[in-house]
This record gives sequence, C-alpha cells and structure tokens, in this order.
Amino acid sequence: MKITVVGTGYVGLVSGTCLAEVGNDVLCLDVDPAKIKILEEGGIPIYEPGLQEMVRRNVAAGRLHFTTDVEKAVQHGTIQFIAVGTPPDEDGSADLQYVLAAARNIGRTMTDYKVIVDKSTVPVGTAAKVKAAVAEELQKRAVDIPYSVVSNPEFLKEGAAVEDFMRPDRIVVGAEEEQAIHLMRALYAPFQRNHERLIITDVKSAELTKYAANAMLATRISFMNELANLAEVLGADIEMVRQGIGSDPRIGYHFLYPGCGYGGSCFPKDVKALIKTAADDANITLKVLTAVEEANDQQKHILSKKIKARFGDLKGMHFALWGLAFKPNTDDMRDAPSRELIADLFAAGATVTAYDPVAIHETQRIFGDEPRLNYAENPMGALVNADALVIATEWKEFRSPDFDDIKKALKSPVIFDGRNLYDPKFVRGQGIEYFAIGR
Repeated sequence: MKITVVGTGYVGLVSGTCLAEVGNDVLCLDVDPAKIKILEEGGIPIYEPGLQEMVRRNVAAGRLHFTTDVEKAVQHGTIQFIAVGTPPDEDGSADLQYVLAAARNIGRTMTDYKVIVDKSTVPVGTAAKVKAAVAEELQKRAVDIPYSVVSNPEFLKEGAAVEDFMRPDRIVVGAEEEQAIHLMRALYAPFQRNHERLIITDVKSAELTKYAANAMLATRISFMNELANLAEVLGADIEMVRQGIGSDPRIGYHFLYPGCGYGGSCFPKDVKALIKTAADDANITLKVLTAVEEANDQQKHILSKKIKARFGDLKGMHFALWGLAFKPNTDDMRDAPSRELIADLFAAGATVTAYDPVAIHETQRIFGDEPRLNYAENPMGALVNADALVIATEWKEFRSPDFDDIKKALKSPVIFDGRNLYDPKFVRGQGIEYFAIGR
C-alpha cells in the first residue's frame, strides 16, 4: 500500500518506519529541509531506541523515502497520515495550525481518492475542521474528488515507541465511511495477526479516547504523588501502600509510582487541552483534571523544597544532578521536572553539574551558555565538588550504583531521590542521608 506521512517527529517517523517495515511503500514529508537532510544521510532527528536501525533498513530496501515536496507527497499515498505537532497555545488549547495547513495542502494538490488520517493528538471536532479545510481547497479548484477523514490516535510511549507500534495493545480508528474503514483494516492487519486489536468508533469518540487515556494516566500519577506526600508526613511508606492497592485487580500496579512530577510532550499538553476543550466547547469545568494539573505543577518543586529544608540557605552550594530527560530512553526535555528543579536551585544561589545519557545536547540547546550549569560525561563525574546528589530521571544505569564511591565523592553524604530508585533502609545503612518521595 502507498502511504504518505506528513511530519517526521516522534509520531510521524515511528509510524512511517513501522508501516514500511511490514512492506508498505512510505513517503515521509517534512517542510524542514534540515530534518530531511539528516534522514537522507542515515541519521534521525530524535532519540528513540531501535528506530535508527529500522529507518536505515527500510531506506535500503526502497520502502521508506523522505521529501520536502508537498505535491509529490500528496500524489504518493492513498492514505495520508497527518502527524504534525499540536503545541499548546497560550491559553492551553491545542494549536491546530500545522494540522489544518497539512489538510489544505492535501486539498490543494490531490487528484484522486484519499483517506486523510489525523494521527496527531487533536481535540474533539478536529476531523470536521480538517474535512472543511480540504473541501474549501477543492471548491477553490472547482473539482469534486472523494475523500474520507479518519481519526487514528497514537498510543506510543517515548522510549518504547517502536515496540508499541509493532505490537499494539489496541488500535483505535474513528471512521464513518465503509471504504475508509476497509482500507484502515487492511493497513493494520499485519499488526494484529495474533488477535483482533482494532476498535472502530465514530470520529469524535476516537479523538476523545486519546485525551481520556493520557488524562487518566496523569491522574494516577498526581494521585500517587499527593498520597506520597501524605505518607511521608504520617510516617507511612508509599511503596508498601502501592503494593497494597496495586494488588487490587481493579486498580493494578501500572502508573502508581510516585515521583517529582510528570513531563514530556503528551501529559501536560493533553491535560491542558482537555480542560480547555471542556470549558470552551461544552461549558464544563473539569475539576478533577484541574486538580491533577495543579498537583503536578507543585510536585515539580518537591525536590528543591526537600533540599532547602535540609540545607537552609543554598547560596554558594553545588549539586550533582542525575537525569535531565522527563523519563528514561528519550532526550525529550519538554516540561521535564529537571527544568523546574534547576531553575529553583539557580534562584536559591546554587550551581549544578548534570549527567544524562542522551539529553545533554537538548539541555544545552534550552539553557544555552548558562554558566551555573555544567555537564559531566558519566554519573560519577557529576559528583565532583558536589554538596549532595539529586536524581530526577530513573535511567537504568542509576539503579545499582556503588554507594561507597558516592559517599566518598560528595562533600556531605546526602541523596535526594525524585524517582524512589533505592531501598531507603539499605542506603541509610551505608551511612548516607536519603530523601525519597513518600518513604
């Protein structure tokens, strides 16, 4: 099948490459020539485990191509995936300018039937706007060409996106026309040979499903963060509480890990957009999600509060920071808790040396030549001349360090762990002050 993917970010590049992997002829379009140049030279513009090898393999096989030529891209695929960014606008709503621009480009240059698929996370009602944008362009041309608009939200976790696409839990397709449903079934058949994973809904339900899923996961995180803060004051251990409630099959163990707040490209943006959609389009205040967002904003300052409570005045102090990305296996720094932590430490007069396996370049891009922020080449290198260690991301290489070496390297043997990586009894038994979340 011939497929066009508009956008080569996380969603577009992963989707396009995985669709090529099962034999489709995929052309990826991006208006940024720098991105296309990187891809044509065998690199990828993002960090995602396993993706680069898959891109190279499918380019070599002649199934995956890249272009900046809009007309060429529109002519190529019967199925046109729109996988462009929907960044939050100033008021928190999703900015649809790139989605609608892609739709207009399709309407402007299409010559035969197209299935236009909204892959980007978009508010309820976007499909209708895409349909109208295409119709307007066709009208300008005075042509009548059939097309369908489908909602097919992605459920890809950064750091495990390839696996999530190739072996999905579910595939949600919002479509109301038989021809489009038939083509989408055929497209996704290779990904569900074991058992049926395709859920066909109406378009609006599919659009809402993605926001609802992310909002639910964000809610679980904020809920556990608040309980962790309570457990800490009451003298309970949130890890024992987690095991106690997670054993209930109605609750389960997933997404019950407290920490220093959620970040990334999805949860913060999607919670904000859903709150805004409810207010604007339905005149409904989503009280639970408003509280989820507020709780998360506060939680991002939990580590700096603990540090100030322990040391008092931080002026002239220096801290080692392990982890910068909002989660492991990605270089994504969008809304990362580490950014708030670093800002808090700077404001208090402290300096930081940070280590992250993949996110240092992205952090340098964000902070520029900030003299108060230095970078280490390895975890232990970050500890040189540091008063204490702070952990903001749960990378695997941080899970089993040599605590004797940590103790020797730090000016004061203190660890502030924003991801509850260690057993408090064990670490404290090594003669280290250990501050976790809710333990």
